Amino acid sequence: MRTPVALAPMAGGVGTPALAAAVTRAGGLGSLGGAYLTPQALRDAIREVRALTDGPLLVNLFAPQTVPAVTPDAIALATAELAPFHDALRLSPPTLPERVQEDFGAQLDVVLEERPEVLSVAFGPVPPDALAALRARGILTVGTATSLSEALALHESGVDAITVQGGAAGGHRGGWQEDALADTLTLAREVARATPLPVLAAGGLMTADDVRSAQNAGATLAQCGTVFLMADEAGTSVPYRHALQDGRRGTVLTRAYSGRAARGLRTTFTDAVHHPLPFPHQNALTRPLRTAGAQARQADVLSLWAGTGYRQAQATGAAQIVASLTPGN
Repeated sequence: MRTPVALAPMAGGVGTPALAAAVTRAGGLGSLGGAYLTPQALRDAIREVRALTDGPLLVNLFAPQTVPAVTPDAIALATAELAPFHDALRLSPPTLPERVQEDFGAQLDVVLEERPEVLSVAFGPVPPDALAALRARGILTVGTATSLSEALALHESGVDAITVQGGAAGGHRGGWQEDALADTLTLAREVARATPLPVLAAGGLMTADDVRSAQNAGATLAQCGTVFLMADEAGTSVPYRHALQDGRRGTVLTRAYSGRAARGLRTTFTDAVHHPLPFPHQNALTRPLRTAGAQARQADVLSLWAGTGYRQAQATGAAQIVASLTPGN
């Protein structure tokens, strides 16, 4: 790496192999958000990056989740809230699919075979058996913490580094205990002092000055996502880009789209949904609506994940964005 900039893994189509490769070629650490990909799609994405660059790659997965039980009454309430949006797009009534998440073990097998340089995990620690297998193959491991207590737990678990996610970050909150929505620099400073592990600081880092401040707080790398949402290589849909360019929406923490707290632009959907199913059920339930919304260019039914600094996102090539984030350039 020639710059302390890492691309935040953005699952769901925004983070593309082309974007990951472009960041790596520019001297940073490219990443793939692989949590929603089937094992074969994950393998294909990793190989696509490898065809574009021989530099380092980070792959991100969700820690294994116990799928919570949901009652028929809860499903009826959640689908009733989605029904008007389905009707507006002339979709069939919302139904909960039988399969609501990908299999972590099968995804991990792909990672072990394809051997990206780094695996990061959100929503919990890396399981001990997975950690041992990754280490045996020379793959570095990174956990995600939203608090000092989570960071200490990750240190004890044996990971090689910790991503600390401040409250300004876009997308899903990556922790699994109490989330204090901490200031990014404050949390980075606390974790850097409390553990010997390298720290990746994430949340609200949109400029070279922000990256420098993260380094001064003890971070080894600045993990940036929102600033790349408008990048030429990003998979950000047309209505998503228009909403970002408009700049009039505030950001909110919402469970409306996935059942798990995530920061994105406020929409009529975030205002209308008050009884989402728990993750990953709600995520599976809303997927057809989000897919149709992107095709119909209806931004208000899309999960427009974005951090608080989204108005500074740059509509240019990823290499230019990396250069603008690099202190001293």
